[in-house]
Amino acid sequence: MAESDRSILRDTAFFVALLATAMALGGALAHAYALPNKIGMAGDAYFTAQAIYLGWNRLAIVLAVQLLGILWVLFLYRQERRVARPALVALAGLIAAQVVFWVWTFPANRATESWTVQPENWEALRAQWEYSHLAGAGFQLLAMCALILAVLRRRDRA
Repeated sequence: MAESDRSILRDTAFFVALLATAMALGGALAHAYALPNKIGMAGDAYFTAQAIYLGWNRLAIVLAVQLLGILWVLFLYRQERRVARPALVALAGLIAAQVVFWVWTFPANRATESWTVQPENWEALRAQWEYSHLAGAGFQLLAMCALILAVLRRRDRA
């Protein structure tokens, strides 16, 4: 493969990984920024506010692209530890965010039927949901910072 083609491929991989990570981080930070305003809401108001998130499950495609983009970067830079290490940290951030989601956020969604049913323990579920999203945002921020560091550590950048 010609060096210019290889450079374009590497630039494209980073573009995809960074764009998808930025999009995932945007959603994650939206939850984090809303937490102080929502955590003390009364039940009816909170459940009404939660309706704005219906359909956010479609953002899963962004997470899939994020995963593929980071894996692509890791593959292309597998011989360059300076780049591969922070890219691996980005992958770990994405995986950690997903673990938090599936262990804490998703069960709260199920217990409330996507916040359409108000069980007796809804306040505990709200805390679980809100703080798990805050943790997920932290992990997505870690992923973004690690990818930026990986880009800056490239030897092949112009």
